[in-house]
Amino acid sequence: MERLNYSRVPEFVLLGLTDSPELQIFFFVAFSIFYLMTMLGNCLILFTVLSTSHLHSPMFFLLSNLSLIDICLSSFATPKMIMDFFAHHKTISFEGCISQIFLLHLFTGTEIVLLISMSFDRYIAICKPLYYSTIMSQKVCVGLVVTSWMVGFLHTMSQLIFILYLPFCGPNVVDSFFCDLPLVIQLACIDTYVLGIFMVTTSGVIALISFLLLLISYIVVLVTIRDHSSVGSSKALSTCTSHFIVVLMFFGPCIFIYVWPFTNFLVDKILSVFYTIFTPFLNPLIYTLRNQEVRTAMKGTTKLHMN
Repeated sequence: MERLNYSRVPEFVLLGLTDSPELQIFFFVAFSIFYLMTMLGNCLILFTVLSTSHLHSPMFFLLSNLSLIDICLSSFATPKMIMDFFAHHKTISFEGCISQIFLLHLFTGTEIVLLISMSFDRYIAICKPLYYSTIMSQKVCVGLVVTSWMVGFLHTMSQLIFILYLPFCGPNVVDSFFCDLPLVIQLACIDTYVLGIFMVTTSGVIALISFLLLLISYIVVLVTIRDHSSVGSSKALSTCTSHFIVVLMFFGPCIFIYVWPFTNFLVDKILSVFYTIFTPFLNPLIYTLRNQEVRTAMKGTTKLHMN
């Protein structure tokens, strides 16, 4: 029997977002600003929560960890994309490509579980307020964050176990600005259609089920808030609205890309930009604009350091 001998490609070529020089300059300026603002906004939330004693509560502890994940999520591919706008030959090594897939699924998997934890926190605070301090103890909060990272790690490893053993010997062009599972798996030298559909839609189904669970939990919370007309209920409604906007922005693109994979690469590019650049950028704005405590603490922190 003839033995198949596959030689692995040393690098992948990234097509990026566009070939237009004018658009590349525009995207370079725009995404550079978005990235800097993302880093500044999320770092400011982290610093404010850590340095403000009255923000040392479960909700803000989880919020600060969300900011940390958003910093990571916006940094695994965006800096390279910005630098590649001026590169004539946009390439990434095989190891670098696999690393991007690993980091993407690590951070997104972690954020999914963290968003569920934040929903659980709001559910306990609003639906079972008398037991809140007992249930959401410091030990439980740390456990939720550690669990988030563990689940993210297990999820990304379950994706890489299969892709690392695939032979990549032929085409090496990735029609995006970073390596992602739906695109890279198609470049293998064997028929991966069934495996690809299974792996990619598994991620999509996980995201969809998580979103539905979050939707149900927020509906329960909103019904509870409706039955209590007070200033506190109004504040709780504002907080839950902020949380749900973030959930919708994060899960929407993920569900579309992974539940209906291999459809339209242009749409996938736009959605990839949304959840890797715009969502981490908008999260700090949503939380600070809709949360009086965070706004007040930020103003106090800024004034203190200016003086």
